[in-house]
Formats: sequence, structure tokens, C-alpha cells
Amino acid sequence: QVQLVESGGGLVQAGDSLRLSCAASGRTFSNYDMGWFRQAPGKEREFVAFISWSGGWITYADSVKGRFTISRDNVKNTAYLQMNSLQPADTAVYYCAATGKSPQAMTIAASYDYWGQGTQVTVSS
Repeated sequence: QVQLVESGGGLVQAGDSLRLSCAASGRTFSNYDMGWFRQAPGKEREFVAFISWSGGWITYADSVKGRFTISRDNVKNTAYLQMNSLQPADTAVYYCAATGKSPQAMTIAASYDYWGQGTQVTVSS
């Protein structure tokens, strides 16, 4: 029901910032909870951040808390991940995901029904 397209990744220096965008198709975007995940080579897909459809419920992984900010604009059908103070350990492919089921297990990738293609974030030291 929803197509997601990520953008905004790139190569940056440690300490720099990036803002990822996830553009969603469909007029029902506001009814979907959204999550950001990342996957580094040889590692499992890792939860990064979650935001409910209304924006009232936000959760972050401990590894990014205080540095990353998830947000959404339901008028523009877009979710965002503002990443500050980037570290080499943040290097990964970043994916946005959506679910209309309002999952309680929002940190689990299997809870999400729709995924974007991913955008590469590389942080050099």
C-alpha cells in the first residue's frame, strides 16, 4: 500500500551531520508508524529510531540517543532522520520502514510491512 524512497545519504567526516529523508507514496501516510533501521556489512539490521503516526511516541536506540532526531511531516508524506555528531560506527545502509499495524515491538524489523531501498551513510575518521 505504501512505497518508500530514502535519500540524503553520503560521505561525511566524523562530527558532521546528515539529514535523511523518506518520501512515502499514498495518501494514508499519516496512519502509518515509521521506523529507521541500519545495516552494516556482516551485521544484522539494527533498530535506530521509531515515531508513531501522530508523532507523539518516539523511541531511539541507545547508540544514537542524543545525536539523532526522528521526525515526520504528514502533509509532505515524508519522514526524516537528522543525524548529528556522526561517528565511523554509524556507517551503514539506512532504511526507513512503515507499518499500519501500530506494532508494540517497534524495534523489531519483522514488525514492519514496507521498506525503502536504503541509502548509504559513510563516516570517515
